[in-house]
Amino acid sequence: MAVHSSAILLLQLFFYFLVASAASRSNEIAGGVRIWPLPASVTHGGHRRLYVAKDFRLNTQGSNFSDASGILQEGFSRLLDVVHAAHVVDANLTRLGSSALLLGIHIVVSSPSDELQYGVDESYTLSVPAPTPGKPAYAYLQARTVYGALHGLQTFSQLCSFNFESRVIEVRKVPWNIIDQPRFSYRGLLIDTSRHYQPLPVIKKVIDSMAYAKLNVLHWHIVDTQSFPLEIPSFPKLWLGAYSKQERYTIADATEIVRYAQRRGVSVLAEVDVPGHALSWGVGYPALWPSKDCKQPLDVSNEFTFKVIDGILSDFSKIFKYRFVHLGGDEVNTTCWTVTPHIRNWLRKQGMKESDAYKYFVLQAQKIALSHGYELVNWEETFNDFGSELSRKTVVHNWLGTGVAPEVVAAGLRCIVSNQDSWYLDHIDTSWEQFYTNEPLKNITDPQHQKLVIGGEVCMWGENIDGSNIEQTIWPRAAAAAERLWTPYDNLAKDPNQVFARLTHFRCLLNQRGINAAPVSGLGRSAPWGPGLVLLECILTIVIFLSARSASKVSYLDREGRGEF
Repeated sequence: MAVHSSAILLLQLFFYFLVASAASRSNEIAGGVRIWPLPASVTHGGHRRLYVAKDFRLNTQGSNFSDASGILQEGFSRLLDVVHAAHVVDANLTRLGSSALLLGIHIVVSSPSDELQYGVDESYTLSVPAPTPGKPAYAYLQARTVYGALHGLQTFSQLCSFNFESRVIEVRKVPWNIIDQPRFSYRGLLIDTSRHYQPLPVIKKVIDSMAYAKLNVLHWHIVDTQSFPLEIPSFPKLWLGAYSKQERYTIADATEIVRYAQRRGVSVLAEVDVPGHALSWGVGYPALWPSKDCKQPLDVSNEFTFKVIDGILSDFSKIFKYRFVHLGGDEVNTTCWTVTPHIRNWLRKQGMKESDAYKYFVLQAQKIALSHGYELVNWEETFNDFGSELSRKTVVHNWLGTGVAPEVVAAGLRCIVSNQDSWYLDHIDTSWEQFYTNEPLKNITDPQHQKLVIGGEVCMWGENIDGSNIEQTIWPRAAAAAERLWTPYDNLAKDPNQVFARLTHFRCLLNQRGINAAPVSGLGRSAPWGPGLVLLECILTIVIFLSARSASKVSYLDREGRGEF
């Protein structure tokens, strides 16, 4: 133990020495472009700065958006909360002079609508002026929709930092001019509340963190084999399949999750995975099981099965207003259908093989969903087995590997990319570098085919996740994928080491905002290496950043022609 402690002490002394020797150069990182995800276009100034006024205010004069529901005002209030979260501002700003103060942000939204739907315009422009003698300053944010404005507020929050000398919040390197919009309209994160129940406060924190990274779809994998936690008024016994009475979501809970997400620019994609992954349904309605000894997939021969699906989707349509519903369709083992006498007889009468019955089930579920006004998402096995017969309103959700996406779009269907080798968060040995470099358009060169890839999604499956470790398993690796999905392809780093410093800064920002993001320099949900390792990670950040900077061409220049990260 003594030897171990001495070794740690020597290492700490060595790294303290590195801090001292690199301090002046580390300021380059602090002063550059640290925004995550990286915007489409950024310019900024040199050494001038503005100080954020204590009564920093929102001005919406000239906006067509009335904000009757308070979405924009709430977003502005959250901005103030996160900007002031890390430290107490206790300085007297009057001594700084009025021309050095940033008094507020002027937001102009051109659309009067607050409808959040797939394809909504999320673009924005943001400018922060340089100080002008005798003239107090305002930041200026312009967006087509309120959801673009919310993204702009997230970006502005990352321009703000605490100055330990002046004890105020400041915006360095003014003036800033940012033009931004997402590369893909669908930027998703899946959570699984069947394998482990996730309490509402946990889900809300996940939504908060998604907004920080500009992810915009929460894919809610609500039910599965293990449990059925959601209340379904049309069939009230379904949630008898929950783990316990305490581990359930009421209709009001689900409505609140959708409301909470929408006010942060996040849509909720609800999934009901059929016909497999549905054993829990039969706890309340045993007739849904093929037999008491063989309980999934759902009984394809029983019309009651499809009445239940219709009831679920009818109730969904009152809560989940996103254009799409996810119908699953993956990993269907049809053995129970062939060994259960009444289903075997039904198959014979219908002239079906078990593979035909699988197709029949999926297509029936699709018809039901279409009748409730939904467009469809199915896992890729449905395309692999009978892609030409899927509804043309189907989005094929890739997960098995990277190969299916080019085939899907060549067939004229849309695709979401979530290949498990790179974007499954429960694979804790998958590094952030793999998340960053996973390209949704790999091997898709036709521009018309590229448009059919609507985006991508990282998947947080719940077998080994609960409220105690979900955040650090998601972050910061999900942020790496978030930049891939937001930032223009030509602005993405070809070598992930080039973004290590910026990702580390974003991870620290998440920690400051109460999100338990794991260290960047480790695999999924890795713990820090030992005492004082926040310092060590900063040192590694500096070393890797400076090495990458010297080895690569700088993409961003300040107004004085100096390269900035």
